[in-house]
Amino acid sequence: MAKYDKADIERRMNGAVESLKSDLSGLRTGRANVSLLDPVVCEVYGAMMPLSQVATVSAPEPRMLSVQVWDRSNVIAVEKGIAKANLGLNPMIDGQTLRLPLPDLTEERRKDLAKLAGEYGEKGKIAIRNVRRDANEALKEDEKKKEISEDERKRSEDEVQKMTDKFVADTDAAVAAKVKEILSQ
Repeated sequence: MAKYDKADIERRMNGAVESLKSDLSGLRTGRANVSLLDPVVCEVYGAMMPLSQVATVSAPEPRMLSVQVWDRSNVIAVEKGIAKANLGLNPMIDGQTLRLPLPDLTEERRKDLAKLAGEYGEKGKIAIRNVRRDANEALKEDEKKKEISEDERKRSEDEVQKMTDKFVADTDAAVAAKVKEILSQ
């Protein structure tokens, strides 16, 4: 049974790009966006849980996020989770609701966010290259087992490299678009 699966390789590389896009959507660009709080996790009920599992996030105003905590006993844990996420937001507690006014982005903060976008992009490219490495190892193993010829392995490795190049280009494009969005505000 051959280990190399082109559809699986493509799916995994695409997953790396989609994960990157999700991470990038959480970077601030000046307008309130509920996805900004996606990376926030809170310690509630003795476990780390994503914010989306303990509260409802909304953007009632262009420069304000509102977090409606479902269980009053978790308000402080949610506040700590937001602070730990290092998003530059200062929650104000109002009963079971946390209000998060978005401060204006300074030039320095914009540059930091652009740099962070670049770091996310590099992580995405590393994930894609790891998938390429796994695919090439599977091809070599298939060749050793005499399931494919040397020519087939080389042809498939070229195919994997083309997929890698395509997904790395997608990653670069997503990062470039986000950096432009951050810096142009």
